[in-house]
Amino acid sequence: MLKRLAQLATFLLALLAAAPALAQGSLSDTYSGEELVESGNQFFGSAAQGLASLVERAVGQFGQPNGYILGQEAGGALIVGAKYGEGTLYTRNAGQYSIFWQGPSIGFDVGGDGSKVMMLVYNLTSVPEILGRYPGVDGSAYLLGGLGMTVTKRGGVVVVPIRSGVGARLGMNVGYLNFTNQPTWNPF
Repeated sequence: MLKRLAQLATFLLALLAAAPALAQGSLSDTYSGEELVESGNQFFGSAAQGLASLVERAVGQFGQPNGYILGQEAGGALIVGAKYGEGTLYTRNAGQYSIFWQGPSIGFDVGGDGSKVMMLVYNLTSVPEILGRYPGVDGSAYLLGGLGMTVTKRGGVVVVPIRSGVGARLGMNVGYLNFTNQPTWNPF
């Protein structure tokens, strides 16, 4: 009886130790361009006219992503700016996770905007790997609305934000997006 209890306890400990790895899943499965365009069309709605060409361009340059984020963000700048967003990270095998981002910027940039965002995520080996700062350069030139794409990279992980914005924005800036698992008002 003691031997069976010891075996059961050993089995349960091994199962508990493996649980985080099982919950994490493998992030090697990718999304096709067609799946991304379909998901983006559902999310963006009528603003999705140029989405297919931007997704095709990103997939042509970086291949098929193994995750993507759908969310919203708002930002503004008068030389110095800030951006805040929230959304859901989708992965094929590890599930869905709430994610937040914020970041400062500086440059020749003025205006404000609100955007729906689809971010293609490449080379993600685990969900926590996306957390952190992704530096980049961003440029905008629109009055009322527009659609644009930028590329940011941190280590081996590449994030390609595709934004459908409403507002008025003009300029270029340098900054970063800081991905977190909790919302914060601190853009740094």
